[in-house]
Amino acid sequence: MEQLLNEFSFGLFFWQIAIFILLVYLLKKLAWKPILNAVNEREEGIKNALDEAENARKEMQNLTADNERILKEARAERDTLLKEAREIKETIISEAKGAAQAQATKVIEQAQATIQAEKQAAITDLKNQVAELSINIAEKVVRGELSDKNKQTKLVEDLLKEVTIS
Repeated sequence: MEQLLNEFSFGLFFWQIAIFILLVYLLKKLAWKPILNAVNEREEGIKNALDEAENARKEMQNLTADNERILKEARAERDTLLKEAREIKETIISEAKGAAQAQATKVIEQAQATIQAEKQAAITDLKNQVAELSINIAEKVVRGELSDKNKQTKLVEDLLKEVTIS
């Protein structure tokens, strides 16, 4: 019996080895390639995902750098615009002050010219009144002088002496 048990163990061992080899062969022929392909596909998928993540990280860094650059440019442009606005404001204020000063000077000159014209008109009017008054007085004096025939003759002779014929 011991021999039978040994032979049975050996036969069982042989068949187990044969089944194992057959199973390994079948796994190699039927399942090994799909398993390896699945593992390779999974490995490739992970590698692609890592590459995409790295690319996304680099792109994010580029976008961040671009955003910072754009922000700096916008700030610089804003500062330039503010500076230009201040300069324009100062120019407008300066021009307005100059225009106001010119207008004030013009008004003063016009007022002085008006005053001078009115002064001249008043002087002319005064001269006219004085001349008219003088003529009236002279007329009255001359009438008094010319009321007498002797006085008239003497006056004409005196005037003729004063006037010389050229």
